[in-house]
Amino acid sequence: MQQKHIGPSRPLAFALVGALLIGTPASAGPLLDSAIEAERLAAQNDASGAFEAMRSGLAAFSQTLPLTVPRALFVTEVPKAYRAYAPKAEPVFLTGEKLITYVEVTGLKWQKSGDTQRQSHFTVDLELTDDEGKTLALQKEFGNFTFTSHSDAVEVYTHLTLDVTGAKPGGYVLRYTVNDVLAERSTPFELPFTLKEKS
Repeated sequence: MQQKHIGPSRPLAFALVGALLIGTPASAGPLLDSAIEAERLAAQNDASGAFEAMRSGLAAFSQTLPLTVPRALFVTEVPKAYRAYAPKAEPVFLTGEKLITYVEVTGLKWQKSGDTQRQSHFTVDLELTDDEGKTLALQKEFGNFTFTSHSDAVEVYTHLTLDVTGAKPGGYVLRYTVNDVLAERSTPFELPFTLKEKS
């Protein structure tokens, strides 16, 4: 029974290894290394070890990527978990309604924290402009986030809540800039939205 669970996953691992081997240099990197190790562990019926090898390799690979925000969107409520959110159908808000943004971050640097833990740290700057580009609000470190865990994480997300009470109906652009404090690098993203008067 256990062999049946492992069997279907092995062709995918073989395919991944094969794809990574094509045209790769002698030092292939964390993805290939982890795929090979995961395949070895899977062949020994060590499913948890194989999964951890792939997860660790992906976490190491993530840190070689540029700092990016792969997903950022307005949501109707505070997200419950990574990719567990209710997207807002349209970027239209009634005056007085709070703007909640779901944000994923990849490419963060992690460092040792204490004896057994790892840590990442990023801040988020805010700029609000009208639809003509005039800056209406500017705030450094609107958000300040430190993640501490027993291993480098891959699925990092947060949410940002902005209260624009007092703003007039019209078109706006919300610009957030994510700053990786440890790696000293930044990446911005923009979310246009419209404010409408309550009926």
